[in-house]
Amino acid sequence: MKKNRTDNFDKFSLKKKGSAVKENIRQDKKKAKAESRAMGEAARQRKIDKARGIVTDPPKEKYSKGPYAKKTTGYEKKPSTRKSFPDAPPKYGELTPSHTTRPTTARPATTNKRTPASMDKADEKRTASIGKVNAASDTPYEQMPLNKYIAHAGISGRREAAAMVKSGHVTINGDTILEPGYKVQYKDVVRLKGKVLQLQVTPVYILLNKPKDYICTASDPEGRKTVLDIIKNATTQRMFPVGRLDRNTTGVLILTNDGDLAQKLTHPSYEIKKIYEVTLDKPVTKADMEAIAKGVELEDGFIAADAVSYLSNTSKDVIGIEIHSGRNRIVRRIFEHLGYDVRHLDRVMFANLTKKNVDRGKWRFLAEKEVRLLKFMNKSFTRKSAKDN
Repeated sequence: MKKNRTDNFDKFSLKKKGSAVKENIRQDKKKAKAESRAMGEAARQRKIDKARGIVTDPPKEKYSKGPYAKKTTGYEKKPSTRKSFPDAPPKYGELTPSHTTRPTTARPATTNKRTPASMDKADEKRTASIGKVNAASDTPYEQMPLNKYIAHAGISGRREAAAMVKSGHVTINGDTILEPGYKVQYKDVVRLKGKVLQLQVTPVYILLNKPKDYICTASDPEGRKTVLDIIKNATTQRMFPVGRLDRNTTGVLILTNDGDLAQKLTHPSYEIKKIYEVTLDKPVTKADMEAIAKGVELEDGFIAADAVSYLSNTSKDVIGIEIHSGRNRIVRRIFEHLGYDVRHLDRVMFANLTKKNVDRGKWRFLAEKEVRLLKFMNKSFTRKSAKDN
């Protein structure tokens, strides 16, 4: 008969059920959370008390809770186990008797304030120029030639203004003046045909792609359309065209109220470059092309193109011509002299300005860089001289 084994069964009978084990775990977690919450509250209270100066923090115990608690306060440096040898090199960062600290001396205080004595020449010039501008702000000018005054008033260019003065249409303080170079004082009252002239304040520069059937005048007694009608909403300044294009000629046209710039762009001595595209009634012969390049004699004198060429190898009736002369209808008269009828004339460049991105009948303001280049013209704006060829 087998003997029942009852030893070692007690440990199983004392074992807790699964539900009891889970409950103990939940209780332990709950207790741990409560202790953590209490510690947080105590820490916050100590911080508040410390700010009020009531209590000071006791030394903190690292790992003060739990089975791995150590009753040590703060950081305790372990004693060095390195053996001391008299000839051993020092540890990194240790000072030896041979190492001495460099004495520190206080540097003198410096200031960033600049005095007139410390300013360089550039600063002195800049300050002087600013002073001149401020001093001259009350009086824009002291004296100005009469034709220049009229040009600055936006009436016309200097040459046209000189003609107006000589014709007796201009008075200063009630007196008729016939000298274009008469010096106008700041307080003088200048009248043109009885109307008081005012100097333009802000210069305006506009590039227009002129369409057909518009004339280049400020007004027309016959009531025809003028180029100023196209830009009437562009500015309140009084504008005038620089140079002129025929009524049926299209292309680049500059309008401004700057009389000085208009004088430069229209005066023959500057020889401003102009390029035209000419469409004719028949092909131009090679002999006539050479004649245009060498020059022809017209009723008002000799004229030669700076450059001339066919725009296409297949079509000989469309010609590109570069010329600097500003004589009236000069391009049309050259071809008419050789027996051709100009069907269409388009100015594609004037003083290095083109109609690129400007549709026919549209306009745009000149960029600051373009205006600066016009005022300080270089060889790219003028025809090539004999020295360059």
